[in-house]
Amino acid sequence: MASASVFRIVPKLTTAAAASPLLHRATCRSAYIRPFPSLLQSRHFASDDSVKRRNIGISAHIDSGKTTLTERILFYTGRIKAIHDVRGKDGVGAKMDSMDLEREKGITIQSAATFCKWKDAHINIIDTPGHVDFTIEVERALRVLDGGILVLCGVSGVQSQSLTVDRQMKRYNVPRLAFINKLDRQGSNPWKVIGDLRNQLKLNASAVQIPMGLEDKHEGVIDLILNKAYTFDGEKGEKIAVGDVPESMKELVETKRLELVERLADVDEEIGELFLMEETPTAEQLKAAIRRQTTEEEVKELGKPNEFKNKCIGTNIPPEYYPSCEKGMNDAMVEGALVGCEVERVRVVLEDGASHAVDSSDMAFRICMANAIRDSMKRAQPSVLEPVMTVEIEIPAEFQGAVTASLSRRMGLIENSEMNDDGSGLKVVAQVPLANMFGYSTELRSLTQGKGEFSMEYFKHIPVPRNTQEELMAKYKMEREAKEAA
Repeated sequence: MASASVFRIVPKLTTAAAASPLLHRATCRSAYIRPFPSLLQSRHFASDDSVKRRNIGISAHIDSGKTTLTERILFYTGRIKAIHDVRGKDGVGAKMDSMDLEREKGITIQSAATFCKWKDAHINIIDTPGHVDFTIEVERALRVLDGGILVLCGVSGVQSQSLTVDRQMKRYNVPRLAFINKLDRQGSNPWKVIGDLRNQLKLNASAVQIPMGLEDKHEGVIDLILNKAYTFDGEKGEKIAVGDVPESMKELVETKRLELVERLADVDEEIGELFLMEETPTAEQLKAAIRRQTTEEEVKELGKPNEFKNKCIGTNIPPEYYPSCEKGMNDAMVEGALVGCEVERVRVVLEDGASHAVDSSDMAFRICMANAIRDSMKRAQPSVLEPVMTVEIEIPAEFQGAVTASLSRRMGLIENSEMNDDGSGLKVVAQVPLANMFGYSTELRSLTQGKGEFSMEYFKHIPVPRNTQEELMAKYKMEREAKEAA
């Protein structure tokens, strides 16, 4: 029996669909799990379609079913021979949770990667943590992804970490679909979840598959594009039966298919023209349009934090030493004069210099340039910068005073505070220096009796207070002197 539906999420179109019919059994015997950084090197999604290799990531709020979904993908594609639950009674645990602590706690702590085959494609799969304390693991995984799956609970819908994951995917232009899980649970409502995608994540979401029944009556899914019904038999649902849409669901299928076409027509020119002419798009046209709008990425201009400009037109510096001067500039940027950190927002103009027939060399010019820049920066009143995070906190309303006070103690600037529609919860948005956020997870749980959640993402760098900068400079100076003395 299937217990999930899939909804696609894209920059211009977000769609939703159901799980198991997308999978088939392959011939591999065992799964190979390893930490992900050494497995994946770059994106292949934008490359030619003849390259049948894809990197996909599975992300979600904690306990939404990411690892369970990965386990099913591995099983139905033949990568593993048995399914083990995250908190299984057999003591084995899911394949993707390779750490003993992960299996003990039933959560994913570090990103893990595996692979499987689907038809003629080789697919690398990255399972990422859902707990707020391990957000950075999700961040580093997104850098190599061709596409992502945002797993959502069919009961809870969009949750705090769902918002964070979505923002991260947008930041790295990761094409994605939403997988609505746990539709066999009491209180599941996929249409509410799609509403959350549209209203909270501001995505043009629409279903591509819909469930056949909910809660204890959930028995399969219907593909809106192919107009086919899928049910799953066998001990693990591995036997897929394809049939016609039940008579009782034809009206709903027609309504949801029209909704998909309308949403797609808003962003795709070809489907838009067919819609205006009141023509029905074919399955192939819908698939092509969905792919176009899902994988379309915005092109973002990347600025240069540091710049080197050579204005030498005389012969005091021989031309063969210009590259050495630029290397010296880069050396000075890597290790700044104040506290040894990387330097940014600097423009260096080389106007003139001098050379010696015997003493001049590539290394001499490189060292001289680096020292000159460091001396100049000291006189330019530079500042040490620190990262500031945008922090979003969701808490019951009765804890507002304690939480806002704790943010103030951490030098946080509260930007916004708003109540939920029913008045039971509160979302607080603040900007807090990253250095002041250590230990906040424990403090928030203590302040809110374990009911509070928070997520944070990078906002910008700002100068540290003057007294802090002086302390950092003194510490750096002592460390350098100790190192030189040794």
